[in-house]
Amino acid sequence: MEILGLLKIQVLRGINLAVKDTFSSDPYVVIDKGGQRVKTSVKKNSCNPVWNEELTVALQDPNIPIVLSVYDKDTFTGDDKMGVAEIDINPYLKVLKRGLQDLPNGVKVDRVQPSKDNCLASESCIVWENGKMIQDMILRLRDVECGEVEVQIEMIPKCLPK
Repeated sequence: MEILGLLKIQVLRGINLAVKDTFSSDPYVVIDKGGQRVKTSVKKNSCNPVWNEELTVALQDPNIPIVLSVYDKDTFTGDDKMGVAEIDINPYLKVLKRGLQDLPNGVKVDRVQPSKDNCLASESCIVWENGKMIQDMILRLRDVECGEVEVQIEMIPKCLPK
């Protein structure tokens, strides 16, 4: 299948992540997309880690989910899962298809509301910033008692899906 472009996922920070060790956790983020797997560094002893790391995956089929998982690094046992969320890029791709460019800096092109169909914790804005379209989102982790992850996505398109 042809590559549509590269999706840059800036993993910014974790918010109120679950405690998996005695008093804290050693979290890291894994992004899975259609057989591709990339991950952040481990942040020791933090339930509010700041990663600010860019992970990149090739985008082929936009209908294959992008799964973000958070794990607690353990030295002597298997790593503990700290929650999972899906990144829905379809609203972002629809904006890209419009071919908008040369907009004033900071223009909010679209807003995506949280729903039962996405993992958004709050409204997410797609913004034209410094010559590129970006989307900031805070994702609520599923399958865990608490935790959110803040990310920003940007696509470097080869071509846009029809």
